[in-house]
Amino acid sequence: MYELVQALSNGDEKTALHQLIYALSISGKHYFLRNEILQAFADYCHQSQKPAYFYYSSSVGKLIQYTHEIILEEESTWFVIRPRIANQEVWQLTADFSRFEQMTPQALLDVRDRLVNRYQPHILEIDLHPFYESSPRIDDARNIGQGLAFLNRYLCNQLLTDSEYWVEMLFKALHRLQCNGIRLLLSDRISSGIELAKQIKLALKLLSERSPDEPYEKFRFDLQELGFEPGWGNTAARVSETLELLDRLIYSPEPGILETFVARVPAVFRVVLVSVHGWVGQEDVLGRDETLGQVIYVLEQARSLENELREQIKLAGLDQLGIKPHVIILTRLIPNCEGTFCNLPLEKVQDTENAWILRVPFGEFNPEITNNWISKFDIWPYLEQFAVDAERELLAHFQGKPNLVVGNYSDGNLVAFLLSRRMKVTQCNIAHSLEKPKYLFSNLYWQDLEDKYHFSAQFTADLISMNAADFIITSSYQEIVGTPDTIGQYESYKWFTMPQLYHVVDGIDLFSPKFNLVPPGVNENLFFPYSQKQNRDSKLCTEVHDLLFTREDPQILGHLECPNNRPIFALDTINSIKNFTGLAECFGKSQALQERCNLILLTTKLHLHEASNPEEAEEIQKLHDIIDQYNLDGKIRWVGMRVPSREIGEAYRVVADSQGIYVHFALFESFGRSILEAMISGLPTFATQFGGSLEIIENKENQFNVNPTDLEGTATKILDFLEQCDSHAEYWQEVSEWMSQRIHHKYNWHLHSNQLLLLAKMFSFWNFVAPENNEARDRYMETLFHLIYKPRVEKILEKHQGVGSGRADE
Repeated sequence: MYELVQALSNGDEKTALHQLIYALSISGKHYFLRNEILQAFADYCHQSQKPAYFYYSSSVGKLIQYTHEIILEEESTWFVIRPRIANQEVWQLTADFSRFEQMTPQALLDVRDRLVNRYQPHILEIDLHPFYESSPRIDDARNIGQGLAFLNRYLCNQLLTDSEYWVEMLFKALHRLQCNGIRLLLSDRISSGIELAKQIKLALKLLSERSPDEPYEKFRFDLQELGFEPGWGNTAARVSETLELLDRLIYSPEPGILETFVARVPAVFRVVLVSVHGWVGQEDVLGRDETLGQVIYVLEQARSLENELREQIKLAGLDQLGIKPHVIILTRLIPNCEGTFCNLPLEKVQDTENAWILRVPFGEFNPEITNNWISKFDIWPYLEQFAVDAERELLAHFQGKPNLVVGNYSDGNLVAFLLSRRMKVTQCNIAHSLEKPKYLFSNLYWQDLEDKYHFSAQFTADLISMNAADFIITSSYQEIVGTPDTIGQYESYKWFTMPQLYHVVDGIDLFSPKFNLVPPGVNENLFFPYSQKQNRDSKLCTEVHDLLFTREDPQILGHLECPNNRPIFALDTINSIKNFTGLAECFGKSQALQERCNLILLTTKLHLHEASNPEEAEEIQKLHDIIDQYNLDGKIRWVGMRVPSREIGEAYRVVADSQGIYVHFALFESFGRSILEAMISGLPTFATQFGGSLEIIENKENQFNVNPTDLEGTATKILDFLEQCDSHAEYWQEVSEWMSQRIHHKYNWHLHSNQLLLLAKMFSFWNFVAPENNEARDRYMETLFHLIYKPRVEKILEKHQGVGSGRADE
């Protein structure tokens, strides 16, 4: 950046920058974000009649392309510049343009505080950098999110560099493995890494004399004489393959060999999936808007993990010893369960042998609140005691400690941290969607939003859990570090201010190998291509077609004058982020779309009185108003009711039968489960360009990525697609097949579970060989928990107790 800044010192470039800053200043605003900055510069170039190259190729043009924020102060202008992904810099330009110099994040955070009149000198600074400084880290931003591959290479290099030490550590890690009191892999007959290497040779010679298909039980005692316990395989061939992998790893380590060997190590049998904030069940809960996606994710993950663990245990030969996988979804018990099963302490997960939903109630010190469902924004005061109670229940149900604790969302991740810390087990985080980047300036104005959202507790919890986690899985690369134009969700925690509370000057190391891309799958029993006629229920097909296109019902708005027009389908909960109003307005403003298509909306609510909060009510009313404003009656159907997953799967296929399209028009989407469902069903899908969907729909021309703020551009993209369908009879079918196959091969639960278990094993080994950094880091996290988080949640609790006592008085 220094060269670029130097180039701005010449007359023309300096004048252009001065004029741009003046143009920004006369707007009366002081804080400008990327889109506003780019638009202001484009307007300046147009008004000043600059040549075409100036916008992109001039020095000031390049600077503006890299700039994500500008803050105007009386004596200087501040720039947040992002010359590369995962790399932000702070620069200050003095008012007289005499100095343009790089500054620290701390200086910028003070500026932001002054901007909102909440500057406080000597504020607490949170800095996590020292805890990552001595740890191995990725050096190329393109490889962020590939932590497992990085660790494999790193550990293989260590084995080559100091083989005696690392072989000994590998021996110790394998030697400690057991399940239900049964020793696995190695016995005390082998006492060192050097001896292990020798015994492997003898075991391989013994196995070479056996038939490849010979069951393990027939030569078990011969292997035990050599010091090898069960867990290497279920046949002579499998045991021999596993020992050969270990032998090659010791003498000629390679990343591929290490990964294949670790995948076979029987180290994970009991898994906890934490999803706290409610409505985790299998019947009549999947339409609960706030928890819908997460509940589906966790249930499908539990089924897949149990199945994958069962297969691994069988291949290791451990099923013959009575060892079984045990998966528990940990959530809260809700006494006032509104007709659901969420008041049952224990419920078996359907289509599994040993996966369960374990519900633990919140403490009874505030029953007027805790007997009911509690929003994710209000749940924070009850999580610490919940973790204590849950630990006791988990130990009883597992009859021992779990091997892995997986947190979901901010609250579940905090509970995972507390459980992992208490039980000394591996912790995995899954954010799903971090709230801080979703709500613009939510940290800067946290005090104004605190009564409603309690962001001070949530953002602190996020910092604690993401740094304490042994590994973090994300659905997309952009979830971590965004794109060249947008900042990633985790990247937004790198540095930020909570005015008058604390400054985060280094909140997370984005280059840490803890970050790993492990996207979810889709339930292919429910969501499968429309062309698989043999798997479809003709009665269900008729019922869903009737629901979407013709049925009259108080929960359905609109009729279709031309039902044979191509359907544009959208499905989701209704809120401002999901942006149904934007899609309806896009459709309403395009006469060409209205002439060729019908718009079919499927949400959980239709009427104003059904709204559960003011934001939802506002969106429902706004959508009704848009339908009236553009006279869309006869061209739109809005179905507002809870629809079971089986019917949702058929809805995608019914729309595909009519060669329709699916549009996901969210203002931001961290990933987008419905995008996977629509695509695997064979429905050509247009999805928002803001978020992880860019990686799901990966096409060079960005033909199917749309900007939800550009209504005209979106309509044009859809119409261009329809034109190609009309001019090339097979085009719709080709896109349908391509999208369906992409999801089938890249986003499936088998891959997800396999990778998740591999990560658990690898990071468990890593923690064993390098525990010192983690302990110091976790002590720091405990300090934040007790000195910042707990005082913040006490204030929420005081508010809740006031509400509870008010109810009691009534």
